[in-house]
Amino acid sequence: MNNSVDVVVIGAGQAGLSGAYHLRRAGYEPGTGFVVLDHAPAPGGAWQFRWPSLTYGKVHGMYDLPGMRLTSDDADPERPSSEVIPAYFARYERAFDLRVVRPVHVTAVRDGDDGRLLVETSAGTWSARALINATGTWDRPFWPRYPGQETFRGRQLHTAQYPGPEAFAGRRVIVVGGGTSGVQHLLEVAAVAAETAWVTRRPPVFHTGPFGEDQGRAAVALVEERVRRGLPPQSVVSVTGLPMTEAMERARAKGVLERLPMFERITPSGVDWADGRHVDADVILWATGFRAAIDHLAPLRLRERGGGIAVEGTRAVRDPRVHLVGYGPSASTVGANRAGRAAVHEIQALLGAPYGSQGSPEKVTVGR
Repeated sequence: MNNSVDVVVIGAGQAGLSGAYHLRRAGYEPGTGFVVLDHAPAPGGAWQFRWPSLTYGKVHGMYDLPGMRLTSDDADPERPSSEVIPAYFARYERAFDLRVVRPVHVTAVRDGDDGRLLVETSAGTWSARALINATGTWDRPFWPRYPGQETFRGRQLHTAQYPGPEAFAGRRVIVVGGGTSGVQHLLEVAAVAAETAWVTRRPPVFHTGPFGEDQGRAAVALVEERVRRGLPPQSVVSVTGLPMTEAMERARAKGVLERLPMFERITPSGVDWADGRHVDADVILWATGFRAAIDHLAPLRLRERGGGIAVEGTRAVRDPRVHLVGYGPSASTVGANRAGRAAVHEIQALLGAPYGSQGSPEKVTVGR
């Protein structure tokens, strides 16, 4: 294995595979010009870890990877997304000969000699002239801390551990979190649980009617502005609000979507509010989101005083060799595709044209 390459790509989810595809198109060869390192055991990025009840038909805004369509024959809406999308990613890796190296855990990225980066991993160290970081958020679930949390006698789990609704049958469940996942969990759990309560920090904002390109651009711009200022990115959903679906309308009519403000403390038997309200619970499900998995970049000192990494386009402001894709405004499937292409354009400008280019990969329609 050649451990000296022009570009290391960390992560083989949507953003990482998009970056690898555009590196191939630019003439960088897998194994010599670039390498993709992925810590997951199999293709599929974080999708392979999603809960079984999240079928492909429930996935919002899944876009094709560049150069290869996902056909309706392969995307049965009733199949779990954890099957459909990993199978698609696996075919994609084979079709474009991306030679993803896995499972590899990246522990640190630091400065090396001659202006190169050293990528330290569980499988050795790679030396690179540039880096595409596409590590997403799934590995950093955010668990809020509240007084008394350690005394709770029931079960606490996070979205990252959500097994599907069956595990909550007959239980009293508190769902914490006002995002898309929190609402999806709540609707599923409410169908089988003895009782549910929904708790959010802020009143949820629902939107009805079409959500067009102009609204989408405006929402992405708000997230992008935070990243440009070096603040930790927020999700796009946090500024767009939640789409009011027919299922959510039915749940609201039944009272399932009656939201409570955040509690003050957790007790052995449930949660308490400052006004004296108490709700008993067997389970607290924390649908409280994720944070960017970028701790391995700490040796490069890329963070700003606001706590995030300031990014212009995809380039880290503090180090033009480092490009973050699937971060902040590009943390969506369509955004990840565009960010992969943009990162490679900037890397080409930094490094110049690669030697030994054999042309662009062909466009493919994937089938069974």
